[in-house]
Formats: sequence, C-alpha cells, structure tokens
Amino acid sequence: MPTSNLVASEPRRSAAAPAALNASLGYLARGSPPPHCYAYDPPPGTPIEGAAWAPVEVALRDGRAAPAAALEREGFELRDAPTAVTDFTDRAAIERVYYPEASALALAITGGTRAFVFDHLVRRREADRAPLSFGRRSPDGVPTVNGRVHNDYTEASGQRRLDLVLPDPGDRASVRRYCILNVWRSIRGPVVDTPLAVCDARTVSPDDLVAGEVRYPRRTGEIYFVTWASAHAWTYYPRMDRHEALVFKQYDSQLVGAPRFTPHAAFELPDVAPDAPRRESIEVRCLVVFDAERASR
Repeated sequence: MPTSNLVASEPRRSAAAPAALNASLGYLARGSPPPHCYAYDPPPGTPIEGAAWAPVEVALRDGRAAPAAALEREGFELRDAPTAVTDFTDRAAIERVYYPEASALALAITGGTRAFVFDHLVRRREADRAPLSFGRRSPDGVPTVNGRVHNDYTEASGQRRLDLVLPDPGDRASVRRYCILNVWRSIRGPVVDTPLAVCDARTVSPDDLVAGEVRYPRRTGEIYFVTWASAHAWTYYPRMDRHEALVFKQYDSQLVGAPRFTPHAAFELPDVAPDAPRRESIEVRCLVVFDAERASR
C-alpha cells in the first residue's frame, strides 16, 4: 500500500465547496481487474485499455476565482511563465530551449538544488473529438488527451526514476529528498476544449490509488489509477494560455508534511462549439533534487 499522501498538518477536506461547473471524470471502477493501458496501437484485437471505468460527475472549482493554490500545499500551482519556444513540433528546440526553461521554473517553485527534465509529450485532441480514453493516438501518431484519472508515478516507479536519472550511486548519496513534477502548458492558445483538471493532493487517500501498467513498445511503466472518493476536491484553470504553466507534484520522497501524488485528467467542457480550436499541449516531467551537502553550504 502506498505511503499516505496527506499533509500531516491539514485534515482531509470535503469536495462540497461551490465550483464553476460540473463535469464527468474517468475514474477506475472499484473492483476492476488490474488496470493496464497501451501507449501505442496494441496488437490487432487487443483493447487499448484493460480495466473497468466508472465516469463520475464531480464539481470543478475555478482556480482563477479561488485563493491561489500552492505546489507544497494542494500539490499544484499555476505560474505565469512565458516561453521562448515558438514551434513545439520542433523536438530539438524543445530540448534545447524548453527543457532549461522548465528546469528553472521547477527550481524557482521548489527551492531545489538541481532539476533534470527527462522527457516530454505533446498532445493533440482528435479531429472527431472521440470519447476520452487513455492511450489513443491521432492518425498522424500524436497522442491524444488523457481522460483517465491517474498519477504518473507510484511509490515504486517514483523510487526507480531517481536511479534512472542519477545512475551514479555516489551522486545519489547526496540526495536528501527529491520530487517529480509535471509542467503542463497549452501550445496553441487559450484552451477551450478538454482542459486539464487537478485534484487537491490533501483529499486523496492511499486507498484511492491503484497501481497499473502502461505498456510501451519496449518497456512497461507503472502509474496510479484512481478510484472515486467523495472527498476529492478538483480544480481547473479556464482558458489556460501559452504564457502559463501548471506545475503539479507526481511523486515526493518526503513521506510526511508534503503532497506526494496529484491525480489529474482531461475532461469535456459543456457546449463546446463544433469549430472550437482543439486543445494542443505539452507536458514535461522533471526530477528535482534537494541535496544535503549543497543545501548546507
């Protein structure tokens, strides 16, 4: 069972507060078979998702109309963070320009001593606006938006990521704490179709988190899928634009006193116009290290 995701000094809160709108989120059904999803087109006749899903209507708070959330409290934070990248289809520009931008943002928010962006993913909503799922790709191979409530790392895979990013045991020995962040940004303009919702980490219990597989062509990853609980408190930021970044916690090695897992999912806005711009976004994953030796200097 995963270690508690609750901040020790704050109780689990109710999700009953007024919100800007209600929307359906794709939760894992309790009692589902062990969940797995493919991040590529699976073999013919194989479903892309192997689990039972339970759409649940939840209240979504307008994050712009509420007191500002903080990464070390709710587990997420919206920042004004303009980027110098003009073409997010240019992988070289992303790695050369955007990775350092994301690393600098992660350090500014966390106060960490080192930051390592280790991957990114560009997503695009399908032209036919198909029902939301997990691993579907558009005809040109671009991943579509992810409509399943999930957290990118589990207790086990979060621990493994440190070894992958810092393979030198001597380098790892100086790490007193580390966390993994997701930095999420619109790359087309204001999001008016399938925005991202994030769940207040303080309202998530270990019992709500279920480890599942994400199957890639050459490896298998482990993430948490999430079962519904009435305590879950959800937030979204209307019309997120290119100059903004939503930073949220996906793992933290600190066991108490900090948010550790922040579930998230895309959702359908009501009454989206047929000709509305389809959402395009980029997410980068960044490991932030707090070094004992460097912190004491």
